[in-house]
Amino acid sequence: MKVVLDTNVLVSALINPKGMPVKILNLILNERLTVLYDNRIMSEYREVLSRKKFNFSHEMVEPLIDFIKYEGEFIASEPLKTYFVDEDDKMFLEVAVSGNAEYLITGNTKHFPAENNIVTPKIFIEKKAEIDG
Repeated sequence: MKVVLDTNVLVSALINPKGMPVKILNLILNERLTVLYDNRIMSEYREVLSRKKFNFSHEMVEPLIDFIKYEGEFIASEPLKTYFVDEDDKMFLEVAVSGNAEYLITGNTKHFPAENNIVTPKIFIEKKAEIDG
């Protein structure tokens, strides 16, 4: 299953080992989900996960970025004309649309258009459970 992950999902997964985002990260690491990305998304992942305020170690961040880069799928995305309150979030939707992602997973659904495939981590885990039976 192809997904696009907003950076806040990765941050949450690394902060809280018991939350829904870490379940998504485990699905990725167990190769049950394929993360779609482009260079803008990878740059944001690296920049945000390296912020001092999170105190994530380089030894944790770089292998995760490398895993996503090599096991995920690079997408040459097409620009969208959709208006965004936060234009920095547009890249996630552009990659999702261009790569035919089944879901865009974000902790901030209010930043995105109201579409059925743009979901919170909790909703994604519920939908994934329904699909898996």
